[in-house]
Amino acid sequence: MTQAYAAAVESLRPSAPAGAAEAGRLTVERAVGLLAGRARCRLADAHRHLLRMAAEEARPPAEVAAGVIRMLDVADPDTGVVLGLDTSHVPDPPMVPVRRFAPWVSLVQRVLDVAPGMASYLRAERGPDGRLTDLIWAAASPEAVAPDGLRGHRLIGLRMSEHFPEVLASDRWATYERVLDTGVPAHLGPFPQRDGLYSVRAHRLGEGLVLNWTRHDQDPGGIAERLAGTERLGNLGWGEWDLISGEIYWSDQLYRIFERDPGQGPPDPEAPDEAGLEEDEPLRAAAKAQLDRGDRVDVITRVRINGRIKHLRTVADASRDADGRVRRIYGIVQDVTEQETGARRLAEVERQLVEQRRSLAAEHELAGRLQRIILPLPEGPIVLPGLKVALRYLPAGQENLVGGDWYHAAELRDGSVLLAVGDVAGHGTQAATAMAQLRHALRALAVTTSDPGELLGHLNRLTCDLERESPEMAATAAVARFDPARNEIVWAQAGHPPPLFNRGGRTAPLERPAGPMLGVVDDATYQTARIDFRVGDLLLLYTDGLVEHRRRGPDDGLASVIATVDEAVRASPDQPLAPVLARLRRTNPDDDTCILAARRVTGETQDLRRFLTSTGKMSHPRR
Repeated sequence: MTQAYAAAVESLRPSAPAGAAEAGRLTVERAVGLLAGRARCRLADAHRHLLRMAAEEARPPAEVAAGVIRMLDVADPDTGVVLGLDTSHVPDPPMVPVRRFAPWVSLVQRVLDVAPGMASYLRAERGPDGRLTDLIWAAASPEAVAPDGLRGHRLIGLRMSEHFPEVLASDRWATYERVLDTGVPAHLGPFPQRDGLYSVRAHRLGEGLVLNWTRHDQDPGGIAERLAGTERLGNLGWGEWDLISGEIYWSDQLYRIFERDPGQGPPDPEAPDEAGLEEDEPLRAAAKAQLDRGDRVDVITRVRINGRIKHLRTVADASRDADGRVRRIYGIVQDVTEQETGARRLAEVERQLVEQRRSLAAEHELAGRLQRIILPLPEGPIVLPGLKVALRYLPAGQENLVGGDWYHAAELRDGSVLLAVGDVAGHGTQAATAMAQLRHALRALAVTTSDPGELLGHLNRLTCDLERESPEMAATAAVARFDPARNEIVWAQAGHPPPLFNRGGRTAPLERPAGPMLGVVDDATYQTARIDFRVGDLLLLYTDGLVEHRRRGPDDGLASVIATVDEAVRASPDQPLAPVLARLRRTNPDDDTCILAARRVTGETQDLRRFLTSTGKMSHPRR
């Protein structure tokens, strides 16, 4: 492709003087090329601009073009001749020195601007003996790059001897000179060149060379591509600093990390580090001292780049000569800003979690103490008039997750027995506090009335008052009164699961009388229901954690509990309380459960228990 470009541009060079019209056309074309090269625009845009200038000034385009050439083509004072350009028609001769003009240079630059790969046009410089002494960049493609990172148009004016001194001593230099002398193109390589494997094509163009480099180790899947992919994935770049020649090389990713234009090249390592944070200066000084001692450096410092703080990890090492002097420093820089930011965020989240765990632990400890104070669980069955009552509390998930389930079992002044279970939604101190208020309120209200419906009405009004202080508070309860003289139970419920009643080894839920949840309806009324409670019957009051589960319906849980109670009673019909409570398990692991089981007993059984107790005491005579 470069050969075709060179041939096309070479064809634009005039081979013989032309007439006035032809000379004017060539003058316009050369002026257009200069305009396009200076403005970095398309040739068509530059041509339209020149014609617009001629129309506005009412002058011929060739005359305006000659003025453009005089203004834009001034440089070398060593000659006052413009080779290959007939300007005899221009009335005023140039008043300033002009450089030797190569009419194709501007066009070559335009061609190279869109050329793929690394290509350059270099002007030849010869010595007094006519031998090639140096090559100077006159045009370059955007991908052309020097070892110090300078690219594209920033190469123009640089010398080959300064940036590739090894080329002057190689066989390629003789080939370049032969191409310039004979005009015969040449192809060289592949050959190793610093960080890669290259081949180059050389073509003569005017008094210079068009060189097109091809890098062979950058094929798809090659080493260079894998290295570039690794840099991008790891967000790291690498660089080298030759302390003998002063040459510095940065990889493309290193420029991206520091958000620096590759055309500017790497910064001066001897200059003060203005980007580094002052707080990290001791780290940087320690790293430099470590490198001077011959140790490898691995340090993370912070830099301010375009107003943002970046965390950069630098791993560097040095190669030394036989005397131990540092000759070359090389290393990698990795942008670890996201990792450092993430680590800080994780540390903050961890700190918050620790504080939350401490707070929750303190709250659970407080709630546990409250529960033990206001809801003591008896070690064994409670013997009440005509009843034996057993209790079990199943906490939710963990023992320290205290809920709002509660029970009450006590003898009243008239000889009857008041039984109740309740459930305050939620866990923790707030639920435990509300549970304590309802339980103690029920005990106090039982002094004024023993009717379960009236007691729930009072608890409802109390809950409504509490709900104004703690919005969204919800509670349920079931209250039963046993009259041993009439062998009868009167009970009421407030949005609570129905009690289970077992007679003759068959268990079934009781039909619930009407009654809304506590705290929902002001001045709500609660109806009551009555059942006979004979010797051998069993009543089970419980909270919803025993039958409800987030993945199953309450009917499924209720059927399972009924089957468990039937099995326990059949297994131990004379003393079923302990087996029943032992076999029951909470259905919902996220909710606690309170179970109250009451069994009808006779007075003879109670007298026998007292007799056995008295006999045990008499077997130990006083000393």
